[in-house]
Amino acid sequence: MDLHLELDRSGLRSGLMDALREAVRSGRLASGTRLPSSRSLAADLGIARNTVAGAYAELVAEGWLTAQQGSGTRVAKRTEPRRAAPAAPRTRPTPRRPAYSLLPGSPDLSQFPRKQWLAASRRALASAPNDAFGYGDAHGRMELRTVIADHLARARGVHATPERVIICAGFHHGLMLTARALRARRVRAVAVEAYGLDLYRDILTGAGLRTPTLAVDERGAHTDDAARLRGVGAVLLTPAHQYPTGVALDPDRRAAAIDWARATGGLILEDDYDGEFRYDRQPIGALQGLDPERVVYFGSASKSLAPGLRLGWMVLPEELIPEIVVAKGHGDYMSSAPEQLTLAEFIASGAYERHVRAMRLRYRRRRDQLVEALARRAPSIHVTGIAAGLQAVLQLPPGTERSVVQAAAWQGLAVSGMADSRFGTADSDRHRPAQDALVINFAGPSDSAWTGALDALCRALP
Repeated sequence: MDLHLELDRSGLRSGLMDALREAVRSGRLASGTRLPSSRSLAADLGIARNTVAGAYAELVAEGWLTAQQGSGTRVAKRTEPRRAAPAAPRTRPTPRRPAYSLLPGSPDLSQFPRKQWLAASRRALASAPNDAFGYGDAHGRMELRTVIADHLARARGVHATPERVIICAGFHHGLMLTARALRARRVRAVAVEAYGLDLYRDILTGAGLRTPTLAVDERGAHTDDAARLRGVGAVLLTPAHQYPTGVALDPDRRAAAIDWARATGGLILEDDYDGEFRYDRQPIGALQGLDPERVVYFGSASKSLAPGLRLGWMVLPEELIPEIVVAKGHGDYMSSAPEQLTLAEFIASGAYERHVRAMRLRYRRRRDQLVEALARRAPSIHVTGIAAGLQAVLQLPPGTERSVVQAAAWQGLAVSGMADSRFGTADSDRHRPAQDALVINFAGPSDSAWTGALDALCRALP
């Protein structure tokens, strides 16, 4: 093993002993750690072997080290000094640490297809060209861009060619690149839906962009309001399944968004985060298909496979491609090339679509179990946003959202209230009372946690 020690060269043996004592005392060398042989440490430190052997022997005698034939020299086991237990503070009881979570944002990670992914990785690495292990191209691997374009055209109605696809490290990364490109175009503002994730609004504001809001109702975002917002050069939408309300963007409002983009030269940023998971009918096609030159399409493997893969894709208008490449840089340091090749092989083999179909059935069963349990145990709670996606909205009596979130915490359950996703008030929404609701991720818990999480949720509801 390597061992870093700072020696006082004026007295090598005493300096070595002091350095070893300090390493043990500070915890850098834990009890039972095997030390280098005297020959090896002497060579590393550039001192005589006898000096090291003598220091070891003296520290053994002092009880800092132990030495046994065949086991080498090790740090002696030491008993930590007993400390008096601190007095318990006199505070009000706090909710217990959550045993379950229904927080939105993640699929069921226990269902990641490890065996199929490993097989795809082996095939991909076996056939990978040597340049796959270099710094890479900012566009991403052509193998992945090709299968992504084919899949999106077939499954989501996206007008995609490999040349339009840029690989990124998920929607977060893609939005950050787009924000940079928009600022370089001197865009001053990007309109966002009045409900969404703070993280994405923060990315835009961090790039120096204002984020006026569009009201959201049962027909989706009020895209017709975009023309009345000053200085807006782009609109961020979740048209297939608005997050977190779960509604799909009405056809008239889809058309209004495209009309606005064509009339102003603006861009629509389409976050298709869970568009493949629709349960009551065929998935709604991507907005991008209506005008590929005015829509930036974002997708990722975060909901269909796992967010930890950090693999996403953008399908760009032709004019925007050079600007995104410049924003990304000359080398692609965000997405692993071997992981890109694995995903390309995973999709090409058909394993990706088989997995998505299987998870679609699984999540639909979960959704049905949630609706059934609420109908039986909390019949006053109305459930919405369940036609697609991984989460549902539980409508609560006015003024009860905070108390229900706290009640869930007392039941050992982490949940998110609708207030966590509210961005403020759009002009057309100023006189409408705020919606009290929970946003429940029915897809995320493992099988072993689902029953307990559902039971805790029902106990917390009014």
